[in-house]
Amino acid sequence: MEPIAFALGAFLLGLTFWDLFETVVVPRPTPGWFRVARYLVRGSWRVIRTLRDGQHRRAYDTMLGLFAPAVTVGLLAAWLVTLVVGYGLMLWAIRDQLQPVPADLGTAIYFSATSLLTIGFGDIVATGTLARIIVTTAAVGGLGAVALVVTFLFSLYGSYQRREIEVVKLQAAAGGPPSAVALLETYALLGLVDRLPRLFDEWQRWAVEVLDSHIAYPLLGFFRSSHDNLSWISALGSVLDAASLVLTTIEDVPRGEAKLFKRVGTHLVEDIHNLGFRLGDGAGLERADFEAACYRLREAGYRLLPDDEAWPRFEAARATYASRLEAMARYWATPATSWLGDPVELRRPLHQVEDV
Repeated sequence: MEPIAFALGAFLLGLTFWDLFETVVVPRPTPGWFRVARYLVRGSWRVIRTLRDGQHRRAYDTMLGLFAPAVTVGLLAAWLVTLVVGYGLMLWAIRDQLQPVPADLGTAIYFSATSLLTIGFGDIVATGTLARIIVTTAAVGGLGAVALVVTFLFSLYGSYQRREIEVVKLQAAAGGPPSAVALLETYALLGLVDRLPRLFDEWQRWAVEVLDSHIAYPLLGFFRSSHDNLSWISALGSVLDAASLVLTTIEDVPRGEAKLFKRVGTHLVEDIHNLGFRLGDGAGLERADFEAACYRLREAGYRLLPDDEAWPRFEAARATYASRLEAMARYWATPATSWLGDPVELRRPLHQVEDV
């Protein structure tokens, strides 16, 4: 036996199975530096982000959209390759228990791959007790790893689709990229102000599900919307800004559901941001933009508090989530971070909503 090769193979197996367990099975983020998934996902994302200079915007957006599906497949390949190499090293270390004896390490890795993938050509046979145990473990481990990854894929895409339903629905009222002012304007102009509490209640449930799924599987944050000018981050920011306006600026609108949603939405932003984002300097919000937003809302028919009274209250409410959400938006390169509304659009005359 060659103890160094055997120990190295056992280390690779332990590293891979532990990473599979933490990434797929454990329903919450777990600390640890020896993670295949951590370095593959974050390292690949850094490389993609460095390519943005010199890239056409459309091509770059397409590349960002392909990243999450590609890295998901890459994770499966990395786990399988590491398992094959790990078992191959262990079999090479006890090659005298194989018939015929592998001539080199590559042949041992080939036998490891056929055992892990349960192909079983029979050209190499384990004759010793330890070799038989390792080959049997490789077959069971390979099937288990593939089954776990298939479950992982179903969970990822199921959570992604449920997340995008509310994001796409929001576009009809808030536009794309979404805007808190456009959202509130649409509800006022269509006579749906009394349905704002239902909107915040639906987004409260959405925030709870996104919090649970994205904490369990942080890779979901890299999945971008299939629609242009939309992202779950900009949608969340727009509804949070709308809730903050209801709580601090707009009068005569029920505030209970808006307050509950803001609590859950802020919790969502805080917990995902704690996964490892840097705050940095947020873009902030100009007083002039807030006043333009208030003018638009008054034109839509809302009764508002005086700007001097509402501004500090809105600024304080927005401070509980804005900087963290902006950091997440910068990291994931979302389409827009101006959730209150584009400053140029805010200063345009109120758009009329036609009955269809």
